[in-house]
Amino acid sequence: MDYISPKEVAGAMMSTAIHKSSLSIKDLLIRGALSGALLAISVTLALMATSQTGLSLVGAFVFPVGFVIIVILGLELVTGSFSLVPLAWFEGKIGWRPMVNNLFWVFVGNLIGSTLFAALFWAASTETGQLSQLGAIEQSLIAVAEKKTLGYGRHGSSGLFTAFVKAVLCNWMVCMGVVMSMTSKSTPGKILAAGIPIFIFFALGYEHAVVNMFVIPAGMMFGANISVSDWWLYNQLIVTAGNIVGGLLFTGMAIYYTYSTKEQTSIPQP
Repeated sequence: MDYISPKEVAGAMMSTAIHKSSLSIKDLLIRGALSGALLAISVTLALMATSQTGLSLVGAFVFPVGFVIIVILGLELVTGSFSLVPLAWFEGKIGWRPMVNNLFWVFVGNLIGSTLFAALFWAASTETGQLSQLGAIEQSLIAVAEKKTLGYGRHGSSGLFTAFVKAVLCNWMVCMGVVMSMTSKSTPGKILAAGIPIFIFFALGYEHAVVNMFVIPAGMMFGANISVSDWWLYNQLIVTAGNIVGGLLFTGMAIYYTYSTKEQTSIPQP
């Protein structure tokens, strides 16, 4: 049996949080950039599957491949860290500076990797601007990018609140994937456990900060009528805030505090 019980998972959550907070800026940036690029590749694959089949559910089925690679290789995804690293601060095992340091530099790394792949994908798809005719994936990126920004902006505060709620629901599932991957010692078990919640969030069309770090800039590169301020004010900032709430409150705190023992939560910081 390679199954790990929820009580053991609670301990693994705290150990993982402490380990993440100890990583150097170099490691956070490299692992964060790789994670951003992998999610961007997964989005591209999902859009291709959807365009070829006409079924968005097929796209959602293939999308988790990037996430499971991130989990298996132990890379850094800021949305997953939202559910874990603050727990170590709450329990007094790390200071607030290591917590903020981790979340900030992983966010920057994710942004670098996502936008870098967007630029490379644009270059490959258009022969560095020489081709004007766009394919189905590129057209989908434009439509999705405009929907995720201008679509919310047209409805004012209610649109932004919708983006926030979708972000809460998204990272509830994404962080559930992070935690569920800890329930297995085997690679196939981790793939299945991590992939199920990711399939759910993508199929339901919720808002993920790192996914949007690729989708929106890529849409802009292909001609979406979006400004940088539209990207950040109508989506990126509000979605990041929602991801923090959803991942930390509904997954990190909920799972950890219902399964951790008093002994686990009182272990002093080495």
